[in-house]
Amino acid sequence: MIGDDALADAAALLSRLREAGLTVATAESCTGGLVAAALTHHAGSSASVLGGFVTYSNTMKQSLLDVPAEALAAHGAVSAPVAAAMAEGAQRRSGADLAVSITGIAGPGGATPGKPVGLVWFGLKTRNDAARTLSRIFPGDRAAVRGAAVRQALALLQEGAASLG
Repeated sequence: MIGDDALADAAALLSRLREAGLTVATAESCTGGLVAAALTHHAGSSASVLGGFVTYSNTMKQSLLDVPAEALAAHGAVSAPVAAAMAEGAQRRSGADLAVSITGIAGPGGATPGKPVGLVWFGLKTRNDAARTLSRIFPGDRAAVRGAAVRQALALLQEGAASLG
């Protein structure tokens, strides 16, 4: 399920993290741990990868990452505020230098008005900066959406690593 391109992206990120002495954590919902799996696919990843949180349910987002119930109620799990809170919670709880979060609608069901299948929100939190978010709408089936989300998350981590060192 993790494509060769994503594995290459993960290897490049790990190289940068090792060179800079940085650590990373993940908080994943719709990708179910695929970003962490891409990173830990590579030998030596333990030097940089502290761990990951798979928080598929809202209850787990709240209990493991301290996502406010109010944010979930007001905006839904697939939203900028929740993506930011997930990244903040992962960074704070792990102590990593940077953390990425992913929450989205991989399909085939789950779409709502204003939130189509393929919508994914990402959060990035570094130790020095407030969390930032971005959204993308990826085309294709569930596997395509999840694969594209993994690559986008790895790209965000590359940007975060560049900003730290």
